[in-house]
Amino acid sequence: MNVEHLIREIAERFEQSNLSYGHGTDNPLDEAAWLVFSTLQLSYKDVQAAYATKVYDEQESAVSALASRRINERVPVAYLLKQAFFAGHEFYVDDRVLVPRSPFAELIDLQFSPWLIAGNVNAVVDLGTGSGCIAIAIAYVFPNARVDAVDISPEALQVAAINIDQHDLADRIELIQSDFFIGLDEGRQYDLIVSNPPYVNQDDIDTMPSEYRHEPKLGLEAGGDGLESIHKILQDASRFLTDNGILVCEVGNSQQALEVAYPDLAFVWLEFSAGGAGVFLLTKYDLEGL
Repeated sequence: MNVEHLIREIAERFEQSNLSYGHGTDNPLDEAAWLVFSTLQLSYKDVQAAYATKVYDEQESAVSALASRRINERVPVAYLLKQAFFAGHEFYVDDRVLVPRSPFAELIDLQFSPWLIAGNVNAVVDLGTGSGCIAIAIAYVFPNARVDAVDISPEALQVAAINIDQHDLADRIELIQSDFFIGLDEGRQYDLIVSNPPYVNQDDIDTMPSEYRHEPKLGLEAGGDGLESIHKILQDASRFLTDNGILVCEVGNSQQALEVAYPDLAFVWLEFSAGGAGVFLLTKYDLEGL
């Protein structure tokens, strides 16, 4: 058996098992390829050569065992492999943090243009940093910026610390345990505040696929309407923004509830060429007076 045959075999098993996707892939073939390439430590630089690589019995057994866990326990592949990808970078993940999957990656790649001038970005805060993937990706595209990575969960901050160390960014990213802005010094000012906070409403929590139940509830649940975290962020954001600063926040399926809750707030809903929705942008001026 070669790698291509193994991938197709695993993909067929996934196809027949009614799995749910969304933790890095959206289909059984890509999921199987990720599982095989990572387990066998294959390079993506020459996919054709990798596909033709012979698979030994012990390698096939290792892949098959992980595939069985994916099927029987509904564990996301990212957790099985302790690996995720975001904004072109690789990260360590486990069940202390959500698996990275935010459309923020596209905004980061564009350096939040046209709303920010890259050379003017000196300070950024990532609220609810989880694995630290957004904070780290932002540190790469704004090399002169100081980045604060905030999370209420000490367990999540442990994972973020692993990733910050692996990316050699400890001198530029500060980890802060805080419930959003509460633990931040009042004098801190940011040119960019980003957040992918908990925003899943109770109806979606009750009906979400088993794969998502492996993730920490703290990173998902946000009350009946999904807005508990957003209320906190909107209430305090203006005090921490520079005059030309912006807040960019993901709310996913809670977009409609948010618009109903704040009918007079001038949300700019961002569009993504690579897919994704439910991300708004507000300026300091928009937020003042809340």
